[in-house]
Amino acid sequence: MTLLSASEQKQVAAAIAEVEQQTDAELVTVLARSSDDYTYIPLLWAGIVALLVPGAVNFLTGWFGVNGLLMAQWSAFIGLCLLVRVSGASHCLVPRAVRFWRASNLARRQFLEQNLHHTAGGTGMLIFVSEAEHYVEILVDHGISSKIENQVWESIVSDFTAKVRQGRTLEGFVDAIEACGDQLKAQVPATREKNELPNHLVIL
Repeated sequence: MTLLSASEQKQVAAAIAEVEQQTDAELVTVLARSSDDYTYIPLLWAGIVALLVPGAVNFLTGWFGVNGLLMAQWSAFIGLCLLVRVSGASHCLVPRAVRFWRASNLARRQFLEQNLHHTAGGTGMLIFVSEAEHYVEILVDHGISSKIENQVWESIVSDFTAKVRQGRTLEGFVDAIEACGDQLKAQVPATREKNELPNHLVIL
């Protein structure tokens, strides 16, 4: 999994600039490799397995004894932690709901950190992608949400998410920006010259 190259980022910026010429909306795009490192969850799973499995074996067979059981639990915990780190399987152990919750939180933090809530007329729009979670979200301020229903963005998000899963992140960004632009040009057309926020892709 690789983030976009410099030339690919320029293509995203060019797509944003083209759309913003025809709408009062301010688009910001954010791409994160991952929304969290999730270190605590693999450790939690390793701890649970290390406690339960040797304990269950000792209860059924009586093999270990007190000292042997303690050593078996420590060894299992350390071994599982090393296995998860070396194999890179951390994300596989994280429940989907937790991954999406973390990605959603990061998207909302970025909406604020990129000052999208301070645009004139409340016309800020964030297109957020977290690659590891295959998560895409579009967030808009009140100036857009009052004119365009949230359901309009759902098909754009669905299509973009499919492209992220296929490793076509650049294509997903460009297509999503153009699709959002079609809606924005119709409902939030350009009435003034402005460029309140940078057009470049923000990489986390």
